[in-house]
Amino acid sequence: MERAVSKRFILAAGTGFLGRALTERFCERDCEVVVLTRTPRARMDGVKEIAWDAKSLGEWAKLVDGADAVINLTGRSVDCRYTTVNRRAIIASRVDSTRVLGEAIARCTKPPRVWLNASSATIYKHTFTTPMDEAGELVPTPEAKDDFSVDVIRQWERALDEARTPATRKVALRITMVFGAAGGVFPVLRRLARFGLGGRMGSGRQFVSWLHIADFLRAVEWLLAQEDFSGPVNLAAPNPLPNAEMMRLMREAVGVPVGLPASEWMLEIGAVFLRTETELILKSRRVVPGRLLAAGFQFQFPEMRAAVRDLA
Repeated sequence: MERAVSKRFILAAGTGFLGRALTERFCERDCEVVVLTRTPRARMDGVKEIAWDAKSLGEWAKLVDGADAVINLTGRSVDCRYTTVNRRAIIASRVDSTRVLGEAIARCTKPPRVWLNASSATIYKHTFTTPMDEAGELVPTPEAKDDFSVDVIRQWERALDEARTPATRKVALRITMVFGAAGGVFPVLRRLARFGLGGRMGSGRQFVSWLHIADFLRAVEWLLAQEDFSGPVNLAAPNPLPNAEMMRLMREAVGVPVGLPASEWMLEIGAVFLRTETELILKSRRVVPGRLLAAGFQFQFPEMRAAVRDLA
């Protein structure tokens, strides 16, 4: 793979699963990495962790000036019950962090050439039939109970669009479920399959959009290098598949032939006890990477069977 062209990266909320993977990749490329985090700590790998509250300007903003790229992964986890308090926190964490990064970039004498801002592929409609590329319908569907999730992404991307950064190229990363051996949802699904609980969830017909961590990293590097690429882009493997098929591949990978299914009513009860929402499991996300494919990006893991085998 070609070497990253940037020399200094600002990673907002770079201590999570995706942020850690990006930090490691950029360090391999001999780049300077600055991580913006609420709880900075001293590190031995040369990475700088700088305090920020994800809503107001501070000393961190000085490091944005002269940086080659800003990547914002900030966002409170949606793995919770959608209470009024949690809804406000979910929206504020995304909108405020995007807004303040835009303010910091606007003040730069030498602004970053590119700003990649996290978004989510949950913005697309719930569908079992039509693959959703970047031109897909952005409408909530009552059966998926996803009106809140769609509104969150709309506000998030609006904050990015409204940022006045004419010298900085902006890309909204509509990220799907990213599979990694040591983070994200993959270890959870693998554990369920090993314990005999890896059956279909709900009807099992709902589509799952996903991406191998290796292709996530490759796509980010590719987007950093494409000087004429801006706007929303789907970070998803080209072959989403039904939940039942995904769980079958999980069982196949761990050598467990059968798995107990979980009906929708069981998931609803479990979600209450686990303080989460069934939409995260039952919404059918048939998302495809239209713009990446049209531009010639090559996926290392386009099919889930190979991705699961690689990670398992």
